Amino acid sequence: MFNQFDYLPEQLLDARVENLVGILGRPTLLHLPGERQQPLFISTLLHGNETTGFYALQTILKRYQQQGLPRALSIFIGNVEAAAQQQRRLDNQPDYNRIWPGTSHRQCTETDIMATVTNIMRERKPFASIDIHNNTGRNPHYACVNILSAHSLQLASLFADITVYFTSPKGVQSSAFSDFCPAVVLECGQSSDNTSVAHATRYLETVLQLESLSADKPENLCLYHTVARVTVPEHISISTHGDADIVLKTTLEDKNFTELPAGYEFALRNKQDNQACMQVRNESNEDVTAEFIDCVDGKLLLKKAVTLSMYTTDEKAIRQDCLCYFMERLHFHP
Repeated sequence: MFNQFDYLPEQLLDARVENLVGILGRPTLLHLPGERQQPLFISTLLHGNETTGFYALQTILKRYQQQGLPRALSIFIGNVEAAAQQQRRLDNQPDYNRIWPGTSHRQCTETDIMATVTNIMRERKPFASIDIHNNTGRNPHYACVNILSAHSLQLASLFADITVYFTSPKGVQSSAFSDFCPAVVLECGQSSDNTSVAHATRYLETVLQLESLSADKPENLCLYHTVARVTVPEHISISTHGDADIVLKTTLEDKNFTELPAGYEFALRNKQDNQACMQVRNESNEDVTAEFIDCVDGKLLLKKAVTLSMYTTDEKAIRQDCLCYFMERLHFHP
């Protein structure tokens, strides 16, 4: 189902992500020794077109090739088939970051892989878990957590001043690992941004050098809570111009992590019947579209103030995942 090695295949040090399917052939879990034996777990390429994590790891592994790692590493390299085609996932595949323990996805080969990897790492008692991603739309670099613990928040704050707390969607890697170690998701902007690799590399270097995580809540952390996920039904056509059922606003890609007021024009609607053109679901998967979106004279307007994240006008990304998330500021006192 997947490879598991206790050594680093030398070809990985200079490989491009497009070539990993030829080198590894399938998802791969690596266990590498280090000075501190409790391993740091890192997952990358759960989405095949989100490459920053792999190239940051490549930089780290080259750096310590001769002198040895300061801490043991367990590395999970995910969807190498999609990476070969520079796609988030292939059409015949599930989303590799929606099928970890806790998922509602039907059991399949991929869910079995993620369950096995989780059980292996639970036994190894990792120091922390880091899942590295990129965004399709334009976003600042930020971290995500699934549990509001001081250790996870410190892990997040070492990457960025912005952290997002979320409990939905289900079946994500960080949520599965949060049951037994501090876990964080890094959102490293767009894959095409070379500064993302440098930022992720600095962060991994910092965490590898840590002896322990603080029990104190980080200061000056801007914390958000994801309250809803916005999707577009398959039968609804979308575009940034023209006669589609919904016309999206490209300017909103620059509004991620900006609060939009009630009454803000979110999109245009060309469809004349009363069919829902967008669906907004809360963290309990309840349809709350009517709480957030109003249609007035062909305009989809926000009914309450929200902060966007991951807004994108890329149709494939919207179809495979979502249009965006709605968030609110959260003031947390442990």
